[in-house]
Amino acid sequence: MQDKKAAIAVVGAGSWGTALAIVLADNAHEVRLWSHNEDQVKEINEYHTNKKYLPEIILPELIVGYASLSDALAGAETVILAVPTKAIREVLRKIRAVQAVPITIAHVSKGIEPDTLLRITEMIKEEMPKELLKDVVVLSGPSHAEEVSLRHPTTVTVASDNMEAAEKIQDLFINHNFRVYTNSDVIGVEIGGALKNIIALAAGITDGLGYGDNAKAALMTRGLAEIARLGTKMGANPLTFSGLTGIGDLIVTCTSVHSRNWRAGNLLGKGKTLDEVLDNMGMVVEGVRTTKAAYQLAKKYDVTMPITSALYNVLFDGKNPKDAVDVLMARGKTHEMEDLVNVLDEKNAED
Repeated sequence: MQDKKAAIAVVGAGSWGTALAIVLADNAHEVRLWSHNEDQVKEINEYHTNKKYLPEIILPELIVGYASLSDALAGAETVILAVPTKAIREVLRKIRAVQAVPITIAHVSKGIEPDTLLRITEMIKEEMPKELLKDVVVLSGPSHAEEVSLRHPTTVTVASDNMEAAEKIQDLFINHNFRVYTNSDVIGVEIGGALKNIIALAAGITDGLGYGDNAKAALMTRGLAEIARLGTKMGANPLTFSGLTGIGDLIVTCTSVHSRNWRAGNLLGKGKTLDEVLDNMGMVVEGVRTTKAAYQLAKKYDVTMPITSALYNVLFDGKNPKDAVDVLMARGKTHEMEDLVNVLDEKNAED
């Protein structure tokens, strides 16, 4: 075993937090994996397993579970924030209550807060006092926890306004199984990671309806156009959406049975209600909240997002999924590149 390196706190012991803890432990870091569930912490420490989330995986001994957040954070300069979007503010408030020295926070969640319409990095900066926050980094990309925990080849991106901070997180994670790229486009990386969950829900619906590959290919392609239109209008670099956190994440989330959002959409397409789907899943489906936020963002920025609007009507207005697809197919004719070209022209004019 290699000598231990940095002490790193991973806040959130779900499937993704645990998988990233494995990557860090493989790189010989001392990993403090925090959970609010004491039974889960006991299982991690006594049996080196986290069966609820990664049932077949034995955890490295360098991963130690913590029920005390202050103990998990003690001496750790880097915190990996791996909790659902809806829990981020609550957890950040707990962190700032016990944290005494500045830390770098790398978040790995994919969502947008409804109503405030804030991205996660913006939420972190709003909740954490400046004197306690060195830098904020986002880690995102096409990466199922189940495959990462098996050490299958995976590539992701880290983004920050401070490239030195991004490179620091890159160095902590990168190894021969887990390749990490850097990007300075925080907006694009976060928007791509969040909005692909909406398209994955819709892709699951089309599969649940039995519409096949043609429909899903069209949905993914037009979905990426929606993501790019909104992201570019918000200030993102349009090229980001052709990368790992754009088309890469979209492909993996729309086509895999590992995807919670695809599975949830698939159940909706088969006739389940949203409440039934969420009860059945047992885990957070980020795309549901993100659909509401993206619907609001589309109105705020006056961006055409027909797939998002159709899904919003299914999730929150009780529209029949088949009827929603029929409405999409009956839209007026347009040029494929028209909307994106208009947005790019506006961005060039601003620059």
